[in-house]
Amino acid sequence: MRPGFSVPGESGRERPAFPLPCACGTLRPMPPPAKKPAQKKKPLPLLPDFRFEIEEGAPARLVCGVDEAGRGPLAGPVVAAAVIIDLTRCPEGLNDSKKLDAARRADLLAELADCAEIGVGIASVEEIDEINILHATMLAMTRAVASLPRAPHIALIDGNRCPPSLACASRAVIGGDALARSIAAASIVAKVTRDRMMAALAETHPGYGFEKHMGYSTPEHFDALSRLGPCAIHRRSFAPVRKMLSPGLEEGLDLVSGESVNLLIQKAY
Repeated sequence: MRPGFSVPGESGRERPAFPLPCACGTLRPMPPPAKKPAQKKKPLPLLPDFRFEIEEGAPARLVCGVDEAGRGPLAGPVVAAAVIIDLTRCPEGLNDSKKLDAARRADLLAELADCAEIGVGIASVEEIDEINILHATMLAMTRAVASLPRAPHIALIDGNRCPPSLACASRAVIGGDALARSIAAASIVAKVTRDRMMAALAETHPGYGFEKHMGYSTPEHFDALSRLGPCAIHRRSFAPVRKMLSPGLEEGLDLVSGESVNLLIQKAY
């Protein structure tokens, strides 16, 4: 093959068969073919682990995870759960309940019932309206820990604050339902328990669709509220519900404030 003779390239264009001379007369090697940039692999989502439980002394010490379901809805109770997990018999796939579908949550609850110690606490709609949703949530968590078969040494609480009157030590874990397995387990127990309660309440309070939206603020729920008005399980201290009350009922909610609220909280705990 003679110098300067060209051969077809892969793309159909001709390419030189030999290195080309540069301006100074020396041969210049052909540049290497351009490499395609490597595609970055998406990291696998991290699942909760036992890091926090082990930091607090598990399994030698009893460590429970605590979480709630139902702080935001316009209707129904707030439900909390406390769970002590056997580190050697933990169900696979525990995660924040919001990241799991209803069928998977139900399956995991059935597995947890066979291998974990579970406590559930509930604060009613009346208690929510009396002491506000924050204090009612703390109350439900306190009741959940108290209902465990064995008293834990420490409770890992999902969120940025702990109930003030727990009978054990406590530690707040922000985003704990995605970090600690015992808190993830508690989030599943609380969510499934409350969903089942709301499905039952839908039968005694028909027309609102509680079995679908679980009392949360959805267009369907607002439509039912506008047509039917609030029912017995609506939280009258929540603004969207309060706006639909008659003036007399609305004024009655103002009676629990200041020192009255503090007394109610002390009695509740």
